[in-house]
Amino acid sequence: MFSASDVKELREKTGAGMMDCKKALDACEGNMEKAVDWLREKGIAKAAKKESRIAAEGITEVLENGNEAIILEVNCETDFVTKNEKFTDLVKEIRDTLMSSKANTTEEAKEVKLANGKTVEEAIVEATATIGEKISFRRFERITKNDDEVFGIYSHMGGKITVVVVVKGSDKDVARDIAMQACAMSPIAVNRDNVPAEMVEHEKEMILAEIKNDPKNESKSEEILDKMATGRLSKFFKENCLVEQDFIKDSSMTVAKYAEANGCEVLSMVRYAVGEGIEKRQENFAEEVAAQMNAVN
Repeated sequence: MFSASDVKELREKTGAGMMDCKKALDACEGNMEKAVDWLREKGIAKAAKKESRIAAEGITEVLENGNEAIILEVNCETDFVTKNEKFTDLVKEIRDTLMSSKANTTEEAKEVKLANGKTVEEAIVEATATIGEKISFRRFERITKNDDEVFGIYSHMGGKITVVVVVKGSDKDVARDIAMQACAMSPIAVNRDNVPAEMVEHEKEMILAEIKNDPKNESKSEEILDKMATGRLSKFFKENCLVEQDFIKDSSMTVAKYAEANGCEVLSMVRYAVGEGIEKRQENFAEEVAAQMNAVN
């Protein structure tokens, strides 16, 4: 009915994916013009043209239900769209549907069907065509806890940053304080054991290079230089590991000490900041969040 070259030609004409082009040609019995129209009607051709655009704005959403919580990020091109009712309603529908699904990964989440029978991925494609901006379902995670643990959840600036921490203990207020800390201070891990080994090694190499370039250290042995680098690495951990950071509300103690003083222990953390790593400008929310934390009490 149609050949591989037909699929290639349709892809070049519309920018749609290979599987979508096959579906279109199949539905239109190999008729190229009808297949183009079919893709346009489905919104796929229009959405494909926007695929190369950068969608670094958007929102994060979180939902807690018993011993499970989910967190997700949906992106768009401009902050204006995050106030679009069609966009926000879609994100909330995706959130609610994923909570009741069995999806555990982003790829599984994209295949979950919404109430209208469309998959999450299909709904995103349709929204791209309808809203007129590239919409992207970027990531999703399901977090679980035990009965003797609590979730600490904090969402900042209408979902620009969302944090979920799991704390062993029963104090929800303490858990939320720790989530707010993670939001403000951008830790990369809960503790040293959770920092990727390659990141630690790279940081140590950078520190060691700085030390060796200092003329004052020319006469020192490799062993001494290595010890100096290891010592300075402690500062890196203190700044980037949640439990080692100074607690924002009381800098006389670390987050670990704050948790311990309240009979708790920080077990895990998931932190989503909209657009991080997607050419998103870096902003420092520490002062603003710290003020909000103090205002809560």
